[in-house]
Amino acid sequence: MALPRTRLVAKVEAAEGTMSFHFEKPSGFHYTAGQFADYTLLSPRETDSEGNIRGFSLSSAPFEPTLMATTRLRDTAFKRVLTTMPIGTELELDAPYGSFTLHNNTNRPAVFLTGGIGITPVRSIALQSTHDATGHTIVVFYSHHRPEDAAFLTEFGVAAATNENLTFVPTMTQPERSSDGWDGETGYIDKAMLARHLGDLTTPIYYLCGPARMVTAMRTLLNAAGVDDDDIRTEEFTGY
Repeated sequence: MALPRTRLVAKVEAAEGTMSFHFEKPSGFHYTAGQFADYTLLSPRETDSEGNIRGFSLSSAPFEPTLMATTRLRDTAFKRVLTTMPIGTELELDAPYGSFTLHNNTNRPAVFLTGGIGITPVRSIALQSTHDATGHTIVVFYSHHRPEDAAFLTEFGVAAATNENLTFVPTMTQPERSSDGWDGETGYIDKAMLARHLGDLTTPIYYLCGPARMVTAMRTLLNAAGVDDDDIRTEEFTGY
């Protein structure tokens, strides 16, 4: 059975070195916030050993009209083709996949510990929960080097201001390198930072999303704080 096709409809800079690609949503296509899609380039002008298929989180929320893939721009054949392809170019879409989705029990807060491009599925989950008024308490910790590098920083701030159940805690590890200035949290996510915003660390369900080293470090931190592995869900990003 042939996979559905989608078309590129827009390209938007999400942060320095990060681009959001918007695609048509095929008729009848449905997914759950937090899932991902595989995109295949069709007869690209160049390729390399990494191939013509990439998996990207669906950073769009299901209620939004297009499918959005947001990625750091690397010097690979796939990324060069994707970045320069004309609007209207067709790709093959294989989706949805993944179980990094919001739990059902609204009595337990959802706490996201994210870094870098790991924010992408969290955008989908947080915006869809806000749109559907699910009643989940959601706290998003987002670590990056500088605000200029952080995708969706302003958008999350706006969403948190309009949804009393959503708290956004961005933290910058290299704020001194920012030309924009920064007066929020600084440094890496640690137990003290979590405790300031959460109180009892054993109450929430945790979602860890970002580079593998960060995910491992966050799991170690949570386990040491008494959080059970059954209350930790992970999504590791490799290669971008």
